[in-house]
Amino acid sequence: MPALGVNIDHVATVRQARLTYEPDPVWAAVLAELGGADGITLHLREDRRHIQDHDLYTMKKTVQVKLNLEMAAEEEMTQIALDVRPDQVSLVPEKREELTTEGGLNVIANAERVSQCVHRLQQAGIEVSLFIDPDPAQIEASKKAGVHAVELHTGRYADASSAGEQEQELSILEKASAFTIEQGMKLHMGHGLTYRNVTPVALIPHVSELNIGHSIISRAVLVGMEQAVREMKALVNI
Repeated sequence: MPALGVNIDHVATVRQARLTYEPDPVWAAVLAELGGADGITLHLREDRRHIQDHDLYTMKKTVQVKLNLEMAAEEEMTQIALDVRPDQVSLVPEKREELTTEGGLNVIANAERVSQCVHRLQQAGIEVSLFIDPDPAQIEASKKAGVHAVELHTGRYADASSAGEQEQELSILEKASAFTIEQGMKLHMGHGLTYRNVTPVALIPHVSELNIGHSIISRAVLVGMEQAVREMKALVNI
Protein backbone atom coordinates (compact mmCIF):
# COMPACT_ATOMS: atom_id res chain seq x y z
CA MET A 1 0.00 0.00 0.00
CA PRO A 2 1.40 3.42 -0.92
CA ALA A 3 2.31 5.90 1.78
CA LEU A 4 0.25 9.09 1.71
CA GLY A 5 2.13 12.37 1.63
CA VAL A 6 -0.12 15.37 2.30
CA ASN A 7 0.89 18.61 0.63
CA ILE A 8 -0.11 21.53 2.86
CA ASP A 9 0.91 24.39 0.51
CA HIS A 10 -2.59 25.69 -0.02
CA VAL A 11 -3.21 26.22 3.66
CA ALA A 12 -0.45 28.81 3.32
CA THR A 13 -2.08 30.10 0.12
CA VAL A 14 -5.17 31.07 2.12
CA ARG A 15 -3.02 32.72 4.79
CA GLN A 16 -0.96 34.70 2.29
CA ALA A 17 -4.12 35.97 0.58
CA ARG A 18 -4.53 38.28 3.59
CA LEU A 19 -0.85 38.37 4.66
CA THR A 20 -1.88 37.34 8.14
CA TYR A 21 -1.03 34.50 10.53
CA GLU A 22 -3.91 32.10 9.87
CA PRO A 23 -4.57 29.43 8.86
CA ASP A 24 -1.25 28.07 10.04
CA PRO A 25 0.21 25.33 7.79
CA VAL A 26 2.14 24.01 10.79
CA TRP A 27 -1.13 23.26 12.59
CA ALA A 28 -2.45 21.76 9.37
CA ALA A 29 0.53 19.40 9.29
CA VAL A 30 -0.17 18.31 12.88
CA LEU A 31 -3.81 17.58 12.05
CA ALA A 32 -2.80 15.73 8.87
CA GLU A 33 -0.56 13.49 10.97
CA LEU A 34 -3.43 12.82 13.36
CA GLY A 35 -5.54 11.87 10.35
CA GLY A 36 -2.99 9.27 9.29
CA ALA A 37 -0.64 11.07 6.90
CA ASP A 38 2.61 9.18 6.36
CA GLY A 39 4.40 12.31 5.24
CA ILE A 40 4.09 16.07 4.97
CA THR A 41 5.03 17.72 1.70
CA LEU A 42 5.61 21.44 1.20
CA HIS A 43 6.95 23.45 -1.71
CA LEU A 44 9.17 26.41 -0.89
CA ARG A 45 8.93 28.42 -4.09
CA GLU A 46 11.47 31.05 -5.06
CA ASP A 47 8.72 33.70 -5.11
CA ARG A 48 7.44 32.59 -1.66
CA ARG A 49 3.84 32.71 -2.89
CA HIS A 50 2.59 30.37 -0.15
CA ILE A 51 5.03 28.48 2.11
CA GLN A 52 7.48 30.79 3.88
CA ASP A 53 10.91 29.97 5.21
CA HIS A 54 9.72 30.01 8.84
CA ASP A 55 7.04 27.41 7.97
CA LEU A 56 9.71 25.02 6.78
CA TYR A 57 12.01 25.58 9.75
CA THR A 58 9.17 25.14 12.23
CA MET A 59 7.92 21.98 10.54
CA LYS A 60 11.38 20.48 10.70
CA LYS A 61 11.08 20.76 14.49
CA THR A 62 7.47 19.59 14.78
CA VAL A 63 6.64 17.09 12.03
CA GLN A 64 6.95 13.52 13.29
CA VAL A 65 6.46 11.75 9.96
CA LYS A 66 8.48 12.06 6.76
CA LEU A 67 9.15 15.69 5.79
CA ASN A 68 9.36 16.13 2.02
CA LEU A 69 10.56 19.48 0.64
CA GLU A 70 9.70 20.28 -2.95
CA MET A 71 12.01 22.84 -4.50
CA ALA A 72 13.74 23.99 -7.67
CA ALA A 73 17.31 22.86 -8.27
CA GLU A 74 18.64 26.36 -7.57
CA GLU A 75 21.44 27.54 -5.28
CA GLU A 76 19.28 29.44 -2.78
CA MET A 77 16.94 26.48 -2.31
CA THR A 78 19.82 24.02 -2.08
CA GLN A 79 21.43 26.05 0.70
CA ILE A 80 18.16 26.14 2.62
CA ALA A 81 17.68 22.39 2.22
CA LEU A 82 21.22 21.74 3.44
CA ASP A 83 20.49 23.88 6.49
CA VAL A 84 17.08 22.38 7.31
CA ARG A 85 17.89 18.74 6.42
CA PRO A 86 14.40 17.46 5.52
CA ASP A 87 14.00 13.70 5.18
CA GLN A 88 13.52 14.05 1.44
CA VAL A 89 13.90 16.69 -1.24
CA SER A 90 11.82 16.45 -4.39
CA LEU A 91 13.29 18.51 -7.22
CA VAL A 92 10.59 20.09 -9.37
CA PRO A 93 10.46 22.57 -12.26
CA GLU A 94 9.33 26.06 -11.40
CA LYS A 95 8.03 28.98 -13.45
CA ARG A 96 6.97 32.27 -11.88
CA GLU A 97 3.81 32.68 -13.99
CA GLU A 98 2.34 29.20 -13.45
CA LEU A 99 -0.56 28.58 -11.09
CA THR A 100 0.81 25.18 -10.15
CA THR A 101 3.58 22.91 -11.41
CA GLU A 102 2.66 22.30 -15.05
CA GLY A 103 4.87 19.39 -15.99
CA GLY A 104 7.79 17.25 -14.99
CA LEU A 105 11.38 18.34 -14.58
CA ASN A 106 13.36 18.06 -17.82
CA VAL A 107 16.26 16.09 -16.42
CA ILE A 108 17.80 15.54 -19.85
CA ALA A 109 18.07 19.26 -20.63
CA ASN A 110 19.31 20.12 -17.13
CA ALA A 111 21.43 17.05 -16.44
CA GLU A 112 24.52 18.78 -15.04
CA ARG A 113 22.65 21.20 -12.77
CA VAL A 114 20.34 18.48 -11.47
CA SER A 115 23.15 15.98 -10.89
CA GLN A 116 25.20 18.53 -8.94
CA CYS A 117 22.22 19.41 -6.75
CA VAL A 118 21.41 15.73 -6.17
CA HIS A 119 25.00 14.98 -5.17
CA ARG A 120 25.19 17.84 -2.67
CA LEU A 121 21.91 16.86 -1.02
CA GLN A 122 22.80 13.19 -0.86
CA GLN A 123 26.19 14.01 0.65
CA ALA A 124 24.23 15.62 3.49
CA GLY A 125 22.20 12.44 4.00
CA ILE A 126 19.04 13.72 2.30
CA GLU A 127 17.08 11.38 0.04
CA VAL A 128 16.29 12.92 -3.34
CA SER A 129 13.41 12.34 -5.72
CA LEU A 130 12.87 13.91 -9.14
CA PHE A 131 9.39 14.96 -10.26
CA ILE A 132 9.25 13.89 -13.91
CA ASP A 133 6.84 13.06 -16.70
CA PRO A 134 6.17 9.34 -17.25
CA ASP A 135 8.71 9.24 -20.07
CA PRO A 136 11.30 6.41 -20.31
CA ALA A 137 14.00 8.85 -21.46
CA GLN A 138 13.45 11.06 -18.39
CA ILE A 139 13.43 7.99 -16.15
CA GLU A 140 16.78 6.89 -17.59
CA ALA A 141 18.20 10.38 -17.12
CA SER A 142 17.00 10.36 -13.50
CA LYS A 143 18.78 7.07 -12.93
CA LYS A 144 21.99 8.60 -14.31
CA ALA A 145 21.54 11.56 -11.95
CA GLY A 146 21.82 9.10 -9.07
CA VAL A 147 18.48 9.63 -7.33
CA HIS A 148 16.83 6.99 -5.15
CA ALA A 149 13.31 7.70 -6.43
CA VAL A 150 11.24 9.45 -9.07
CA GLU A 151 7.77 10.92 -8.69
CA LEU A 152 5.80 10.42 -11.87
CA HIS A 153 3.64 13.36 -12.88
CA THR A 154 0.00 12.19 -12.94
CA GLY A 155 -1.45 15.43 -14.31
CA ARG A 156 -2.39 14.15 -17.76
CA TYR A 157 -4.24 11.23 -16.17
CA ALA A 158 -5.98 13.55 -13.71
CA ASP A 159 -6.98 16.00 -16.46
CA ALA A 160 -8.33 13.35 -18.86
CA SER A 161 -11.71 14.45 -20.23
CA SER A 162 -13.11 11.00 -21.03
CA ALA A 163 -12.95 7.47 -19.68
CA GLY A 164 -11.04 6.34 -22.76
CA GLU A 165 -8.44 9.08 -22.42
CA GLN A 166 -8.07 8.33 -18.71
CA GLU A 167 -7.48 4.64 -19.46
CA GLN A 168 -4.84 5.60 -22.03
CA GLU A 169 -3.03 7.86 -19.58
CA LEU A 170 -3.26 5.21 -16.86
CA SER A 171 -1.61 2.73 -19.22
CA ILE A 172 1.24 5.19 -19.81
CA LEU A 173 1.70 5.52 -16.05
CA GLU A 174 1.68 1.75 -15.60
CA LYS A 175 4.38 1.24 -18.25
CA ALA A 176 6.51 4.07 -16.85
CA SER A 177 6.08 2.64 -13.36
CA ALA A 178 7.31 -0.79 -14.43
CA PHE A 179 10.32 0.80 -16.15
CA THR A 180 11.12 2.81 -13.03
CA ILE A 181 11.20 -0.35 -10.94
CA GLU A 182 13.38 -2.05 -13.57
CA GLN A 183 15.86 0.82 -13.17
CA GLY A 184 16.08 0.10 -9.44
CA MET A 185 14.43 3.30 -8.21
CA LYS A 186 11.53 3.83 -5.82
CA LEU A 187 8.25 4.83 -7.40
CA HIS A 188 6.30 7.89 -6.24
CA MET A 189 3.36 9.59 -7.95
CA GLY A 190 1.48 12.84 -7.67
CA HIS A 191 -0.25 15.88 -9.15
CA GLY A 192 -3.95 16.38 -9.67
CA LEU A 193 -5.00 13.26 -7.80
CA THR A 194 -8.41 13.48 -6.13
CA TYR A 195 -10.82 11.36 -4.13
CA ARG A 196 -12.45 10.36 -7.42
CA ASN A 197 -9.40 9.28 -9.41
CA VAL A 198 -6.74 8.16 -6.91
CA THR A 199 -7.66 4.49 -6.51
CA PRO A 200 -6.52 3.22 -9.97
CA VAL A 201 -3.16 4.93 -9.43
CA ALA A 202 -2.82 3.51 -5.92
CA LEU A 203 -3.36 0.04 -7.40
CA ILE A 204 -0.36 0.30 -9.75
CA PRO A 205 2.21 -2.25 -8.53
CA HIS A 206 5.15 -1.02 -6.44
CA VAL A 207 3.92 2.56 -5.90
CA SER A 208 5.53 3.46 -2.57
CA GLU A 209 4.32 7.05 -2.15
CA LEU A 210 1.50 9.29 -3.34
CA ASN A 211 1.68 13.06 -2.76
CA ILE A 212 -1.68 14.82 -2.76
CA GLY A 213 -2.48 18.38 -1.79
CA HIS A 214 -5.20 20.48 -3.38
CA SER A 215 -7.96 17.88 -3.21
CA ILE A 216 -7.30 17.14 0.46
CA ILE A 217 -7.13 20.82 1.44
CA SER A 218 -10.34 21.49 -0.50
CA ARG A 219 -12.09 18.69 1.36
CA ALA A 220 -10.63 19.86 4.66
CA VAL A 221 -12.34 23.23 4.29
CA LEU A 222 -15.65 21.37 4.60
CA VAL A 223 -14.95 18.45 6.95
CA GLY A 224 -11.68 19.30 8.71
CA MET A 225 -8.11 18.21 8.01
CA GLU A 226 -8.14 15.01 10.06
CA GLN A 227 -11.28 13.70 8.39
CA ALA A 228 -10.13 14.73 4.92
CA VAL A 229 -6.85 12.85 5.36
CA ARG A 230 -8.62 9.78 6.78
CA GLU A 231 -10.93 9.65 3.76
CA MET A 232 -8.02 9.86 1.30
CA LYS A 233 -6.02 7.33 3.30
CA ALA A 234 -8.89 4.85 3.00
CA LEU A 235 -8.90 5.24 -0.79
CA VAL A 236 -5.12 4.82 -1.02
CA ASN A 237 -4.94 1.81 1.34
CA ILE A 238 -7.46 -0.36 -0.47
